[in-house]
Amino acid sequence: MPRHFRQAYSDVTTASPLKRLLSLVYDGMILIALWMVIGMIAVSLNDGEAVQGPLFKSVLLVITYFFLSFFWMRSGQTLGMLAWRLRIQTLAGEPLNPTQTLLRFFTGMLSIACFGLGFIWMFINRDRQAWHDLASGSCVVQLPKQKKD
Repeated sequence: MPRHFRQAYSDVTTASPLKRLLSLVYDGMILIALWMVIGMIAVSLNDGEAVQGPLFKSVLLVITYFFLSFFWMRSGQTLGMLAWRLRIQTLAGEPLNPTQTLLRFFTGMLSIACFGLGFIWMFINRDRQAWHDLASGSCVVQLPKQKKD
C-alpha cells in the first residue's frame, strides 16, 4: 500500500541545482554539529582521549544515513530542504522507501568521491537529476509558496 505525503501539491516543478546545493550546505552544517556532539560523547566515554579508527567512522556514517533517511522517508524534506521548500519524492510523487534511501545515500557518496561529477550531472541531465536521483528513482521538486490567509 503506497504511503502519501501529508500535503499534496499539484503545481510542483523540478528544483534548481542552485537551491539543491544551498540545501546541501545547510544540511551539511547540521550534520557537522551532530558529528561534533557524537564526537564529544565518544571522547567522554574514552576518558578524554581522542577517538579515531574505523569503528568511530562507521558510527558517524551510520548516524548520517539514519539522519538523512529518516527525513527522506518521513516528509521528503531534510531541514535544509524545508528551508528552501524542496522535497524529495519518487517519480510517482510518493515518499521514498528504505531501499531507495540506501541507494540514494551510497550513490550520493560515490558522486562526491568522483569529484562531484554525480552532482554536476544535474546540469547535463534534461530532468535535472543527479546520479543519486537516477539510481534511487527519485526527483527533487520545488514546492510552491504557502498562500497567506
